[in-house]
Amino acid sequence: MRHRYSNYFSSLQFVADLLIINIAFLGALWLRFVIVAKSALPVSELHYTIFWLVYNLIWIILVLVLKPYRFLRHSFNLNELMSRFFQVAALHLALVIAFWVFVKGYYFSRGHLVLATGLLFFLGVGWRIIATYLVKKYRLSGYNRRNYIIVGYGELSDAVKNYYDMSPDIGYVFKGYFDKHSIVPFVKAWHHNLAVLEEFIMDERIDHIYCCQPYLDNQDIQAIIQLGEKHKIKVMLQIDFRGFLTNEATLEYHDYIPVINISTKAFSNVRTEVLKRTFDLVFSLTVVTLGSPVFIIMAVLVKFTSKGPVFFLQERSGRWGEPFKIIKFRSMVPDSDKIAQKHSMGDHDKRITKFGRFMRKTRLDELPQFFNVIAGDMSIVGPRPLARYDVEMLMKESPTKFKRILTIKPGITSIGQVKVGYADNAQESVRRLNYDLLYVDNPSLRTDLWLIARTVLLVFQKKGR
Repeated sequence: MRHRYSNYFSSLQFVADLLIINIAFLGALWLRFVIVAKSALPVSELHYTIFWLVYNLIWIILVLVLKPYRFLRHSFNLNELMSRFFQVAALHLALVIAFWVFVKGYYFSRGHLVLATGLLFFLGVGWRIIATYLVKKYRLSGYNRRNYIIVGYGELSDAVKNYYDMSPDIGYVFKGYFDKHSIVPFVKAWHHNLAVLEEFIMDERIDHIYCCQPYLDNQDIQAIIQLGEKHKIKVMLQIDFRGFLTNEATLEYHDYIPVINISTKAFSNVRTEVLKRTFDLVFSLTVVTLGSPVFIIMAVLVKFTSKGPVFFLQERSGRWGEPFKIIKFRSMVPDSDKIAQKHSMGDHDKRITKFGRFMRKTRLDELPQFFNVIAGDMSIVGPRPLARYDVEMLMKESPTKFKRILTIKPGITSIGQVKVGYADNAQESVRRLNYDLLYVDNPSLRTDLWLIARTVLLVFQKKGR
């Protein structure tokens, strides 16, 4: 294979991040102790030396386990880089806090950790933005390209070409269609003759061959694979899974026969579900621990701005329809569900208190639901848990879709919650349901991190409803 320098890109990313976490750690020490406290750097103190080593070691272990620097060429983009970075950085912070708790590190500076985390995110995001821009610019300038051909012409092969035509920054250059018998002028015929293909591959310095199986038989594919082995060219088999391969799929071997197992329920992979539950617990415990002052302030404000209890408890429908009690900061007057309509009427609902209106805009009324997550009734990301009257309404409006929603745990935030927010009527409830089905079809930790980031943005923009 040509373009061997691409193999060093993962190592370059690892070195860059390792350099950044050390700059963040030491830079935060300097800011916290030299600039703010006007004292000397505590790097010579044993406990900070150990903390520095642990800080690095945790990052290295996470990189070895999660492998965040392994990218396929077409998946190397800013969104992918960011989501993987946030995943590692969030777990890194959680494990660092766990280390503090384990060693009872009351002598460590919380201000230093906050500054180090802020610098890590700022520098980590910054170099990724610059790196993706430079790589795209480099490829669009005509460098770092991959030449490819498509063998077997039809609708599917057009889809492959259109994908790369729409994404020139990936750097794939189309060199032509081949088919056994040419039926259109721009498709070259090869008539099972490998010499025709081989000559073209050598002349055009082809890197990848796409084989579209609906238009090739097994003998053709075997011959092309042997040709690829001879010239060290990647051969990719394109099978038409469109329309039914939307869920998680795994390749199994029944004796010597390969079988594709298509999942019919969300999170059927035990490892994925365990990872999601672990992330939910670590993230929720971190929020509850570090955010305890915010919880206390919110509780006091709710109590003193309106009469009634601090918390609002209501029975909601959980996974597989199991009922549980959801907990929120009260944003309406007491017994609001017994007054007038059951659905919230948004900003015009007179039952919402003045402070409750602020909490809904910033989603701060949802904070106590992290206790529901810790208890196992909810997840951080998942379809919104519905009250009984919403369940009855959706069972009438869209029963099949609603039953699919019940296959995963409800969550504090979701695609529907980000896009729609609180549903004021049946139409908006169905619209939110359709958005949430997108997550049911493709749940992942990466999507969770993206939705958490979007929700945090909504909090600061006060665009919740």
